Amino acid sequence: MLKHLFSAAAFAAVTLTGGTALAQDPIKLVATANSNEADEDYAGLIVFKDFVEAASNGAIEVEIYMGTQLCSTGAECIEGVAEGSIDIYISTSGGAAGIFPYVQVLDLPYLMANDRVAEHVLSGDFVRTMRDMALDDSDNTVRLMTIGNTGGWRNFANTQRRITSPADMEGLKIRTVVADLPQELVKALGAAPTPIPWPELFTSFQTGVVDGSKNGITDIMGMKFPDAGLQYITLDGHAYMGALWWMNNEKFLNMDPAMKRVVVDGFYALQQATFAAPKRGAIQAYADFVEGGGDIYVPSPEEKAAFAEAAKPVQDWFRENVDGGDKILDALIEAVEKAEADLQAAYDADLN
Repeated sequence: MLKHLFSAAAFAAVTLTGGTALAQDPIKLVATANSNEADEDYAGLIVFKDFVEAASNGAIEVEIYMGTQLCSTGAECIEGVAEGSIDIYISTSGGAAGIFPYVQVLDLPYLMANDRVAEHVLSGDFVRTMRDMALDDSDNTVRLMTIGNTGGWRNFANTQRRITSPADMEGLKIRTVVADLPQELVKALGAAPTPIPWPELFTSFQTGVVDGSKNGITDIMGMKFPDAGLQYITLDGHAYMGALWWMNNEKFLNMDPAMKRVVVDGFYALQQATFAAPKRGAIQAYADFVEGGGDIYVPSPEEKAAFAEAAKPVQDWFRENVDGGDKILDALIEAVEKAEADLQAAYDADLN
């Protein structure tokens, strides 16, 4: 019953804006994510598929392929989007950095304070700035549709000790991806960056190849890292785990205005689903971590400020070493300032 009510409401939204059902073969959108059905990416794709198929009254069909059936790396998948063999793909910033290096701005530490700020920033002109840059760099083939979330916030976790300050990072070997920016962050905080492929991380914890990582709690528990000795998490929230949703630009532009609007609204629904999923999943994940003997530390505002101060050189490195770094970092800082001002105005209105 609820499904039917939603379908009717969604289709009404389209027809009210001038859209009509198309009496022709449906537009097929091939969507893929290199993850599994327990992931936030899948939750987002299911919401997207349900919305656009209902709102278009069947004029659009979405085919979902999870895992590596269509492509196996960020570069390969984005190339598929550019060529048109894949219509929709979700990447992390690290997965897209080899093609669009400035997307690593999302990994710069301590710029966005919390979910409200991050969600405000990722719902505005900052994303459009990044979209324009990616279109320019891909010869107008790869379009950034939205930025959601894939795993909450990155926090430092390790097998050795509680971390309350940058000084506690000294001597720890912290796993990073094979990308310069996260390695610069780990070095700035006094630890040793150690690139390790994700599938090898469990064994690397067991054997002491690495002492820690920078991940969200749902990833930590999903991969059973506590069983490999990961017992300490510091909730410093140094980076929001942004999920970049790409689409073949020609496929999008060739749609009529009503169908374009359906797709844009579908990506909004997807974004909201991926904003929510990690929050829900984290509740049980944190409970399971503590039940298994894990130690969770929440830094004080002063302690978090000390981490942010130690990490400041990473912003300078980004500006100097990343093509487009100045432009995108300025756009992010401006968006964060606007978000904080808007949220403060809302607090002033709501708390009085």
